[in-house]
Amino acid sequence: MRRPLLCSALLVVSLMSRSALAQPAQPPPATPAPGAPSTELPPAPEVDDPMLAPVPRPKIEVGNWEEALKHVRARSTDLRIAAQEIARAEAQSRSALAGALTTINGQATYTHNLITNSTLQPVRAGDGLGFRPVNTPFPDFVNGSIVASQPVLALRSWYAIGTAERNENVAHLTLEDTKRQIALNVANAIVGVVTAERVAELNRLGLRNSLTRLELAMRRSTLGSGTGLDVVRARQDVEVARATLVAGDEALRQAREALGLALGVPEQVGVPPNVDLNGLEASTRTACKQAPNLDERPDIAALHERAGVARRIVNDAKYQFAPTVDVRSTVGTTTIDTGAAPNTTWNVQAVLTVPIWDGGLRYGNLRDARAQETIAGQRVEAAKRQAAIQVAQAQRGVSVADDRRRVAVQTRDLAAENDRLTRTSYLEGRGTSLELVTAAQALREAEIQLAVREFELVKARVLAILALASCPW
Repeated sequence: MRRPLLCSALLVVSLMSRSALAQPAQPPPATPAPGAPSTELPPAPEVDDPMLAPVPRPKIEVGNWEEALKHVRARSTDLRIAAQEIARAEAQSRSALAGALTTINGQATYTHNLITNSTLQPVRAGDGLGFRPVNTPFPDFVNGSIVASQPVLALRSWYAIGTAERNENVAHLTLEDTKRQIALNVANAIVGVVTAERVAELNRLGLRNSLTRLELAMRRSTLGSGTGLDVVRARQDVEVARATLVAGDEALRQAREALGLALGVPEQVGVPPNVDLNGLEASTRTACKQAPNLDERPDIAALHERAGVARRIVNDAKYQFAPTVDVRSTVGTTTIDTGAAPNTTWNVQAVLTVPIWDGGLRYGNLRDARAQETIAGQRVEAAKRQAAIQVAQAQRGVSVADDRRRVAVQTRDLAAENDRLTRTSYLEGRGTSLELVTAAQALREAEIQLAVREFELVKARVLAILALASCPW
């Protein structure tokens, strides 16, 4: 009779150890009075399994926001693309300026005529006239010229300079929004890794407790106080815990890979176990400043600038109908000696160009520009509506996440109490092993759900910071 009691005591210790790990530490029990019976129970059986070993730590880890930004600045492709878009806009602005400045072009030609005709050309010789043989056309000659042109009236070129400057503003605002998106992705990825780490830890704790219950069930069955059904149910619980552990480990690896991609590193990137998520939230608030209103958020401001560029494109299409005036000067020289004209000439011209008809190209450009202006305006309106909802949801999401966390706490506490009562009932012979396993699984799921809800609250706070922010880091 003592051996079944000893086995039952071992089961109690095993199940209570799991509950103690899931709940806050309680004060040590009072020392029993002298003469009172001893309440000490033998320790739970030790279990060992290869799957209890944690996932290896990655080679690269980021412990704070500054380290994350260091990787982003050095390796982020999105950041580099946005920076090169600014360089392109600046180059296009310089190209637009060139349309209003002086242009100088030089040209030189060498000509060799294969078929010529020899004639006599009169030339002055002393006091009289003489003749000399000349090949016509000249068999070999060189022409050279330099042409300088300065626009005097170029409304479209002048207007294009302002349009290019607006495009520069668009590129700068796009870079700011890219930084905001990168900050959001990195913060979410860090929280995702911490969440996956915690879930993987709970999964291993759940597997260890399942293995302990299986060991005790097998001992009870060997001693005659348990049944084969108890062992089968314990084995089922172990396999469920193993499946959950495998899925959790893969989710952890994928979370680390997602963090690596967010930082621009093509491998897994981890987070130290002692990372301070509250510090991450504070660093995010320091790196990204709140915009005064929705129109000042970088992506919305960029769309406003694009709408302004679209309006300027309409005016640019109208300037295609305007005449232009250029002043040109040409200096030319040739090796052809005609005896009449000078070899070197220099002239100045005023050129008036009036566009009359081009087959309707300008009218088509004008209609296209007006359609683009309407599209740009509608995109601004649609983006503002969506952004307003995003900001409202992000701000409301903090309270929703906090409510979910409180519900998860209550659910975990109820699951822990249900597990305790089920174990007590089972030890008193009023419960079944199925109820015992079901209660343990429910407690394990409640603990995982609580961990997820706690980290979702941190993620919601970060999103609320970045939903209406500009990140000038």
